[in-house]
Amino acid sequence: MMQNDLFSDISPEMEELAPGIFLFQRYVDETEIFNIVNYARAEAPIRHMITPGGKKINVSGVSMGDAGWYSDRRGYRYEKTDPLSGKPWPKIPDDIGEIVTIAAAKAGFNNFVPDSCFINCYEPGVRLTAHIDQDEVDFSKPIVSISLGVSAIFQVFGEKRGGKAMNIPLHSGDLLIFGGPARRHYHGVKKIETQSHPLTGDKRYNLTFRKAL
Repeated sequence: MMQNDLFSDISPEMEELAPGIFLFQRYVDETEIFNIVNYARAEAPIRHMITPGGKKINVSGVSMGDAGWYSDRRGYRYEKTDPLSGKPWPKIPDDIGEIVTIAAAKAGFNNFVPDSCFINCYEPGVRLTAHIDQDEVDFSKPIVSISLGVSAIFQVFGEKRGGKAMNIPLHSGDLLIFGGPARRHYHGVKKIETQSHPLTGDKRYNLTFRKAL
């Protein structure tokens, strides 16, 4: 996989939607990202985890990288190996890691090298409730996400969970950077509507790159 293959034919300039939130529309080649998802799934199956209280998490997922985000009755945390198999998580492919680093630098987040990528799988009717990502060590580092498959509405609520949200439509191939003053804001994803995509059918995948350790 060559670096240039990951860029779409039309790569518009990034748009700053709010302080710390940057959108690169149709930035990454969908087929290449689909291949990465399939690679990760072959190494470690996507699964529904549970909250510390024992409730099933609606969005299924699996990790790549030196550390993987995990949740069970022991709590939310990063694990260096897959608790199901005891094996290391699949590696983040170098090319996509480089693309993420370059995009982050364009948004002003220099030297961002992700060591973890969590792949979420959304099915029709599933939503991600408002939350804050706070299991990472360094909150000065951004979160970089890549969308694949059917479209979704990403919501940013601010410092409090409730109130009126900023709604950001995300489409397949989009790259979103979430950092700076927005890094500790509540955010979520609205319920996925029934749609169809030639690569993923009725599903949406979201690859979320972080500096976890």
